Amino acid sequence: MIRSDQILNTVDMIQKENLDVRAVTMGISLLDCRTGDAESTARKIEEKIKSLAGNFVETCDRFGGKYGVPVVNKRISVTPIAHVGAGFDRAGFIRLAKALDAAASAVGIDIIGGYSANVEKGVGQGDLNLIRSVPEALATTAKVCSSINAGSTRHGLNMDAVALLGQTVKDAAEASADANGFGAAKLVVFANQPGDNPFMAGAIHGLGEADAVINVGVSGPGVIARALERKIEMEGAESLGLDDLAEEIKQATFRVTRCGELIGRKVAEALGLPFGVVDLSLAPTPSVGDSVGEILKILGVDDVGAPGSTAIVAMLNDAVKKGGSFASPSVGGLSGAFIPVMEDSVLAEAAETGCLTLEKLEAMTCVCSVGLDMVPIPGDTAPETIAALIADELMIGVINCKTTAARLIPVPGKAAGEFVSFGGLFGASVVMPVRNSGKSARFVRFGGRIPAPIHSLKN
Repeated sequence: MIRSDQILNTVDMIQKENLDVRAVTMGISLLDCRTGDAESTARKIEEKIKSLAGNFVETCDRFGGKYGVPVVNKRISVTPIAHVGAGFDRAGFIRLAKALDAAASAVGIDIIGGYSANVEKGVGQGDLNLIRSVPEALATTAKVCSSINAGSTRHGLNMDAVALLGQTVKDAAEASADANGFGAAKLVVFANQPGDNPFMAGAIHGLGEADAVINVGVSGPGVIARALERKIEMEGAESLGLDDLAEEIKQATFRVTRCGELIGRKVAEALGLPFGVVDLSLAPTPSVGDSVGEILKILGVDDVGAPGSTAIVAMLNDAVKKGGSFASPSVGGLSGAFIPVMEDSVLAEAAETGCLTLEKLEAMTCVCSVGLDMVPIPGDTAPETIAALIADELMIGVINCKTTAARLIPVPGKAAGEFVSFGGLFGASVVMPVRNSGKSARFVRFGGRIPAPIHSLKN
């Protein structure tokens, strides 16, 4: 039972430390919107989203104000559109993308996810039509995000899909070249994608979910950073071990999770919807003092990317999960630590100085949530190299029974070391070099499927 007084007793302490509810996401099933043609399906999609989410933003703002913790993003996730539009051609899928965008604007949300497909074992014609439509759909809409699940522990990695997606990422960037390839920032490729993730760009409303549900994504890297600083200042670094600091992370995560779940449950109750999960991921922002990279430096590396960085991320990720799972019976989504380069000012600085390389970043993703996230790469990177980077990242998830993903942005016209900025929560960074570019084409051209690991047969 969550008691309001438990939260209110801590709000005064942490409201100056970048505590917020990063996202309240309404998941909506669109399966009952499918008709025989794209135009009438699009109309039903708009009608359903408007009917369910008409007062969603106002409700989030009301409870955020009441408890003194702002809800930064109000979002919607929907049934993967490849299911809703199965049988439609490429133009039909683009019509559905525009319907999603119109509905998102009408109800005032920040972003909508679910222009998505599941192709971990094979690519159907509907999946293919959706994937081929992604570059144009993302370039011609303002709020639509896309995600493709191309691998899973149970089915392995679909390399035919990965090869296609390497080209799709490239095309999405070039279709939005006037915005530095921002279309690619709204496209993420997954292994083991969860169906209840409230964070974008990978949020979908899974097929096993209720007709509509409220999921919450909390954050709070600033809260954890300040808690660690206080602990070290009060007790002295010489008297503390990493186990003591891990315990402090757990306790701070507990408070953040309780706060986020309270608001999520109040929003769900007011809207007459079931509460789904609280995703307790540490999601940084470009704001100073709201960085996962800063936590790594507090925990003992002088620069992010130095030896020890992977071990620290592993400890941080585990402590966050332990603290959050004790705070809530409804933990879900991704629930760990994010390391998105462009969205974290300290990570972006480490990339600029060369301390954080793409190879070290990949190593760190073995022990954290998501993966190669918001990574700008040279615009002339070959599609086969992009596909190979995606394959490397997704196989980490396939083998280790965890979610991994790649959100790579080949910035048109920019080379390694040049600066790119998307503004707002999407942040800024230098373009990171891709070493050994152009040397993976033969691997990608084999296609087929990398078989699932033997532990995928557990059932």
